[in-house]
Amino acid sequence: MSKNKVEIIYEDDAIVIVHKPANFLAIPDRYIAERPNLVNFLKKRYEEIFVVHRLDKETSGVICYAKNADSHRHLSKQFEDRTVEKIYKVLVEGRVHEAEGIIDKPIARHVSIAGKMRIHNSGKASVTHYEVEKHIGDYTLVQANIKTGRTHQIRVHFAAIGYPLMIDGMYGRQGEFFLSSIKQKKFNIGKDQEERPLMSRTTLHSWKLSLDHPVTGKRMDFLAPLPKDFRAVLKQLEKWNR
Repeated sequence: MSKNKVEIIYEDDAIVIVHKPANFLAIPDRYIAERPNLVNFLKKRYEEIFVVHRLDKETSGVICYAKNADSHRHLSKQFEDRTVEKIYKVLVEGRVHEAEGIIDKPIARHVSIAGKMRIHNSGKASVTHYEVEKHIGDYTLVQANIKTGRTHQIRVHFAAIGYPLMIDGMYGRQGEFFLSSIKQKKFNIGKDQEERPLMSRTTLHSWKLSLDHPVTGKRMDFLAPLPKDFRAVLKQLEKWNR
């Protein structure tokens, strides 16, 4: 899937399930409505589109929209009642020692930095269940199941327990990942050439979404495989950490 290619995973008269590319807005920008976003993209194809939930701009993966008001109400209630299952693939810095765990820390808006969140007792209850998928050198690939849908929840939670996302300019240590950082002396680049980052967005992917169909009531699972940039980072990490 190319950077700006939107993939329709599933659709019927009630819902449309999309694989959102990284660096593509899920909803229209608050200030510049013309910026490419999924709502405008889908409205060109369908009569109506209703926002059910959101993903950060940098986050890739599966996201659901409703095609009518009744479906929107039904789906919104599922999210409100927390019967929807949302599982993310997360690449974090460090070796997470516990095979699985629960991060239960309230999240509030940062007092002085716009757009940033923080752990604070005044915040909203926020719960993330996680399970280690594999260790790769000094990094860990984790599956995170969020029980609440707070802004930046996964990013804030893992940073709070000492395992920030491998790439996260706001809560982590770096906003881009360069191959030279793991190859070091074995890395060679041509004269007068500048190294390009292997990945330059958060290492966070919405992998699986499970919900009850708003019309049939049938439980449905939707998967979005890891995109090319994420797979490339994992491949290089595994290659140089054997």
